Amino acid sequence: MNNLIEVKNLIKNFDSIKKIKVLNKINFNFKKGKIYSLVGPSGSGKSTLLNLLSLIDIPTSGSLKISNIKINFYKSLDNDILRAKKIGIIYQDKNLLPDFSALENVYMARLAIEDDIDKAKKDSIEIIKKLGLSNRMKHLPSELSGGEKQRIAIARALINSPEIILADEPTGSLDYKNAKEVFKILFKLKRKDRLIIFATHNRYFANMADCKLELFSGRIRFTNARNKKKF
Repeated sequence: MNNLIEVKNLIKNFDSIKKIKVLNKINFNFKKGKIYSLVGPSGSGKSTLLNLLSLIDIPTSGSLKISNIKINFYKSLDNDILRAKKIGIIYQDKNLLPDFSALENVYMARLAIEDDIDKAKKDSIEIIKKLGLSNRMKHLPSELSGGEKQRIAIARALINSPEIILADEPTGSLDYKNAKEVFKILFKLKRKDRLIIFATHNRYFANMADCKLELFSGRIRFTNARNKKKF
């Protein structure tokens, strides 16, 4: 079976003054070797779905399987280990640690699964060089441009060679030129044994994915059409 993530009857509610149903019985299988885009209006549940797929949040009901293993959302330690080994996450706001250099931000993610700082540094340097930032490794996040910060965030997401890459509006705070460069990098990460899912408001980039998923009123709609335009 080529399914890497299997979602069944996934529901997510938020309780405030009244119950808000963000995701309503989501069913979908995400396959290896594919790039999926998530689109939909603000509040449609894109970030919520990504948070559930990354095991950061807990659903109200429903089930999730990763590599055919059913996730117990209440085993937080097991899920933290699984996330560190299998899932690379790229956030819109980068989430870089402000008091650590670019290199430190990347290699500390490796130390979550392997206590070998020398190898972690070596591998991090190689990834950062591939992303064209070899002269920025010692800089703090405050000393980097928006595009540079996002490339460091991508390097951090890649350091453990994840099977799953999840990106939540990875270019939401960037201008078009930098956004294009980030998506060019993201699409080059496609492999037959890897799954990539990204949420975006940009229809142009969304249409370049292998599969486009639209979220609306808590439900998901699948569009199997790819825009063949190049970067």
